[in-house]
Amino acid sequence: MTLHRRTFLQSGAALAGAALGVPALAAGWPSRPLRIIIPFAPGGTSDTIARLIGKPLGDLLAQPIVIENKTGANGIIGAQSTAQATDEHTVLLTDMSSLAISPLVTKDLPYKQSDIKGVTMLAYSPHLLVAHPALAASNMRELVALSKTKPVNVSSAGSGSANHLGVVDIALSSGLRWQHVPFRGGAAALADTAAGNTQLCLNGMLATLPLVQGGRLKVIGVSKRTRTALLPNAPTIAEQGVKDFESGTYQGVVVPASMPKANAEKLAAALIQVIRAPEIRARLTEAGAEVMTSTPQETSDFLARENKRWANVIQRAGAQLEGNA
Repeated sequence: MTLHRRTFLQSGAALAGAALGVPALAAGWPSRPLRIIIPFAPGGTSDTIARLIGKPLGDLLAQPIVIENKTGANGIIGAQSTAQATDEHTVLLTDMSSLAISPLVTKDLPYKQSDIKGVTMLAYSPHLLVAHPALAASNMRELVALSKTKPVNVSSAGSGSANHLGVVDIALSSGLRWQHVPFRGGAAALADTAAGNTQLCLNGMLATLPLVQGGRLKVIGVSKRTRTALLPNAPTIAEQGVKDFESGTYQGVVVPASMPKANAEKLAAALIQVIRAPEIRARLTEAGAEVMTSTPQETSDFLARENKRWANVIQRAGAQLEGNA
């Protein structure tokens, strides 16, 4: 994934450099407020990023940005409303991994993958595997041993979400025994674990770090290949025996496939300019997220790669997908 992030940054820079020519191709768009759909509840990573970039994006496009949290079915409700929009002013900002997973775990998906197309990636935030402070385990070895006496309850952003399948992947490699408790988004899952109702949660660092810093959650492991500078004493999950494990929340933007190419390219250029602004980048870095941009085609290619990756995990998981081992 490190190589992919570097490629995205390089390509995103090239697209931003060409931005001056794009507005002329899409003159007059947007002609009214742009609606950004967030398919998860307020307070999660997608919502946080949308509200961080909303005002400067609106200033750049000379139209107000309306952020709408349209939750349900692990992001499918929001994705469906975007895929079927015909107004050319509706976009989706979401966890791209969960978007790629939906067709794999939903029998009757109410839209086709071909109904949407990529615009740009925005940011990557590693997952943190966190526990309620009262849990009698502080690392993977202790956690696995504890789970064999009684399965631990793990909250997630929803069945089939990237953090749900991330725990499935961890369990397959470590022998962790667990019970899945799905919620409507990562913010609700985190709140439940911080309250002590569930014991464990795997969630994006951007939304999780404040709860760790406030002492309401403790870190079991970080989902990057290398440790993060913001939590230098927190070991990675990979170094604790879950070989090569890496996951995270990859935030990006997609639009209806029917949106004219010039409009999508203008939107991509504007988003890249905003997300790469020093003050926005600094705020994301402080929260544990990396700016990660891409061309529209690279964004669609990323979705295809994530679809393949998680199909592999689902195939390996078999009956364990429901979260009980």
